[in-house]
Order: sequence, then C-alpha cells, then structure tokens
Amino acid sequence: MTETTQTYRSAVEQAIEAISGEEQAIQAAADVMAAAIADGQVIHVIGPGGHSNMAAEEVLWRAGGLAPINAILDPGTNLIHGAKRSNVIERTPGYAKRVLDAYRVGQCKGEVILIVNAYGINSMSIETALEARERGMTSIGITSRGFADSLGAEHPSRHPSAKNLYQEVDYFINCHVPYGDAVVDVDGCEQTVGPTASICNIYAINLLMIETVKALVRRGIDPPVWKSANLPGGDEANKANEDRYMPLVKHLA
Repeated sequence: MTETTQTYRSAVEQAIEAISGEEQAIQAAADVMAAAIADGQVIHVIGPGGHSNMAAEEVLWRAGGLAPINAILDPGTNLIHGAKRSNVIERTPGYAKRVLDAYRVGQCKGEVILIVNAYGINSMSIETALEARERGMTSIGITSRGFADSLGAEHPSRHPSAKNLYQEVDYFINCHVPYGDAVVDVDGCEQTVGPTASICNIYAINLLMIETVKALVRRGIDPPVWKSANLPGGDEANKANEDRYMPLVKHLA
C-alpha cells in the first residue's frame, strides 16, 4: 500500500468512525422518519448543491433501501447540466422555495425533509431549512459542523445571513467532512487531493436508513424496502412498493 493510499484510507476511516459515533442523533432522526412513514408519508430528501445531490440519488429506488423516499433531483444543481452552473444556482437566494414548490413539498401536516449538504453553508441549503420551518415540516440535516464553523462568514459560498445548516434544522447528524474536503498531499501538487464529502454523506444517510428500518420494526411495521431488481424475483417483490409509492415519489416512475 502506498503512503498516499494509506493516508486517504486513514482519513476516510477516521471520518466513518466519527459518523458512527453520532448514534444518538441518528436514532432520534430515524424515529421521526419512522413515525412519518408509519403515518403513510414519504420522506423528502434533497442534496442542495453539486455532489451533495448524490446522497439523494443514493436512497432513491435503492436495493436494501426504503421505498417511501421522495428524492428531490433538481436539474439546477445537478452537475450534468453544468458544474459551474450548479455552483451559481446553489448560491442563488430564493431558488430553494421554487424547487420545493415544484415538488409540492410541505402540503401535508407533519412532513419530513432530509437535507444533505457536506458544507451546509450555501443559500439553497439554508433556505431549504428555513422554508421547511415556515411550512411546518420537520427538518433533518446531514452536514459537517467542523467545516461550517471553520469557513469565514464573508465567504461567497455562504448564504447572505452567514447561517449554518446544522443550526437551522430540527435534527442534525454530523457527517464530519474535514475542512477543505480533500485530505491527501502529493509532492509537486499544491492542492490536496482525495475528496471525502460524498463518502461521508452517503455513509451517514445509509446509517440513517438502517436505523429507520429498525425503528419501523419496533413499531410492528413491515418496512417497505426495495429488493434488487437484478436478483431473481426482484421485479415481483418490488411491485407492491411501486404501486403504493409511484404516485407519491416524483422520480420513481
């Protein structure tokens, strides 16, 4: 194993260990999600900005994942439509409200939204949390407190209020992305390489999904979980969940 491989592996392992220690916060958020699912609702999931969209994609129609997940996959911040464009859109005040309106989020009492953004500082992240509060929703944030606290209040990536996502949500799970995201130094390259944010976000959100399944079982509910469509009997096993949640999950069809 090369020195750089070991450095990257160690940094990722340290982050995963730290996220695993967020057990109390994860279980509290999982109980909220389980209660909403038990009440017949879907969980809205949004990754407002660039690569944070991957977390929402990760839990949509995922083998071993929960079916009642309404992933908000807005093209404005999706990298496929332009990386720099995504960066501009996520910094645009007022944009989050229009996205939530388009997905008809917050129309029923007690809806839950999960906001995943590694840095937790941009306008779209903050305004999603504020809009959720305004709409009477319960918000859960997966973000890095250490990163947000380390970045100056005047940085152009920040929401004009300089608020941090972890301070504006009802439930907060620290994904422990280190300041700067990338963690490996390479001789002859000034910029560190080896990013960690996507790994941290996806590990944290999958822990949350696992605990939500456990919380549903404790309630005596058979968890609506997807089977891989690539396994024998997968299509047949998934049909009931498709019939139930396709009208409620925008990108499931």
